[in-house]
Amino acid sequence: MSPTTLSKFAARLEKISVFSGQAISWLTLLMVLTTFLIVVLRYAFELGWIALQESVIYMYALVFLIGIPYTLKQDGHVRVDIFYCNMSPRSKAWVNLLGTLFLLFPVTLFIAWVSWDYVTASWLMKEQSGEAGGLPGVYLLKSSILLMTGLLLIQGISQVLFNIVYLFYPHSEPETTSGNPDDHSHSGVL
Repeated sequence: MSPTTLSKFAARLEKISVFSGQAISWLTLLMVLTTFLIVVLRYAFELGWIALQESVIYMYALVFLIGIPYTLKQDGHVRVDIFYCNMSPRSKAWVNLLGTLFLLFPVTLFIAWVSWDYVTASWLMKEQSGEAGGLPGVYLLKSSILLMTGLLLIQGISQVLFNIVYLFYPHSEPETTSGNPDDHSHSGVL
């Protein structure tokens, strides 16, 4: 495969993280508005609904789980960079490549593996809230764990490809979703 083909494929994969992250980010506004509504209803009108309160928990979980791959794409995760910040771009690319291959992929696959029975059991019983008047789709919420692992693997593959192109085809211009070949922060290459 040519470096251009690899870069274009990686950019297409990366767009999945961008789309899902930007789409799910709107839940933060809805979460704030719902929380405000809960407070107003409770203290001004002495009304409350368990389902409304649980919806905030669902939104919170979805924002974080579906937002993980987008945050990885933006290089927004916490990094202990005592050495990393002073590394050359090539050294950073090696750290990112090896970190993705030997840390991100195994941990993500482990999470998917240990979550599979948990999610499957929830689906088999069509698990609902334990609270009277709660939301019925707990199994759907639990499924977001597996969705997160799938999206995280897709973003990891994108980063691996971008780093391979950067490291092994130094004279090619990497394709990034930002459209700026010099902006390696969008491709997992720093």
